[in-house]
Amino acid sequence: MGSGGVGAAFAPIAARRDFYEHVVFADIDESRAQRVVDRFDTKGRFSATKVDATDAADVASVAKIHNCDAILNAADPRFVPGIFQGAFDAGATYVDMAMSLSEPHPDRPHELVGKKLGDDQFAVATQWEDRGQLALVGCGVEPGFSDVAARYASDHLFREVHDVGVRDGANLEVPGHAFAPTFSIWTTIEECLNPPVVWEKDRGWFTTAPFSEPETFSFPEGIGEVECVNVEHEEVVLIPRWVECTRATFKYGLGDEFIGVLETLHKLGLDGTDRVKVRGVEVSPRDVVAAVLPDPAFLGAEMTGKTCAGTWVAGLGNDGRPREVYVHHVVDTEETWAKDGTQAVTWQTAINPVVALELIESGVWSGAGVLGPEAFDAVPFLDLLRDHGSAWGMTEMTPT
Repeated sequence: MGSGGVGAAFAPIAARRDFYEHVVFADIDESRAQRVVDRFDTKGRFSATKVDATDAADVASVAKIHNCDAILNAADPRFVPGIFQGAFDAGATYVDMAMSLSEPHPDRPHELVGKKLGDDQFAVATQWEDRGQLALVGCGVEPGFSDVAARYASDHLFREVHDVGVRDGANLEVPGHAFAPTFSIWTTIEECLNPPVVWEKDRGWFTTAPFSEPETFSFPEGIGEVECVNVEHEEVVLIPRWVECTRATFKYGLGDEFIGVLETLHKLGLDGTDRVKVRGVEVSPRDVVAAVLPDPAFLGAEMTGKTCAGTWVAGLGNDGRPREVYVHHVVDTEETWAKDGTQAVTWQTAINPVVALELIESGVWSGAGVLGPEAFDAVPFLDLLRDHGSAWGMTEMTPT
């Protein structure tokens, strides 16, 4: 469901695998889905159709017509409700890369949580459990690989985990564009301007101000030092449910210029999603911003640099001594463009649900209910990622 940047990047990666019979690419714009099929289908295993992702009945109907037993949600998180419910109604396994949207606390948004990311999905988890049906939520790269990395570190590298901090940084550049986000601007605005969530064992979940607690983090493979700030993200909601730790955070290397643009959009009200009337036409300000910016799916030919997703873990190692590691996945955009015709950020997001679906199909990952990636054994996932020719790595750090 969704044939934009990530949905399209799924196609060339999946085309090399044989764990499925057929993939239907569905989009509100059927021609966009068809372009994905025309571009990447080499064995007659892809097809395209139209779907209204806001309509659970339509999602279920499309899934049943095409005999789909798994649904991958590659749409913006605003479409989670319809696709999530549609998958349940169709009796299909559900996988997404972004969870249902949050709502800030009405009175103290930078201190207390309101509705958290994924709360709407976890609220009906027992219905999925009772039916024996699986909803694997948050299984892109972040969330996704980062959650798997946390589970791996907890199971194999540490006796006692204290801090789990997802850290995202890059040195990507898009020459010729004054401002060109490498991911959906709709989603970027949502996660960056909402109050970030932090989890502490003795306090539970709480929030801070956007872009709070800046720190400089050193990323591998030549990316170097990047200033990272608190951003709302699913890992902080997911990891403490399955990984025993003291604190969980998510920090993103945005840069002063990027933060400045987002703050300006917010001041002008251009981050809003409610429709406003302009010369007799009702439009969402955020949709207008997305429409005037370059489509991230088509930036690959112009983009240079690498992006890194990973999880920093600190605690006591298996020998009882203080230990810190950074388990990471680095992707070079020039390599992904040359190999698959897609840029690094969308490719890095798309490869992880391919891996997860293959593990589910083989029965290596199995379960029922609403589960995050860290609910499963991490090793088969990491091994299969390497089998795709996309190695993950680990940096041993000096304990502080």
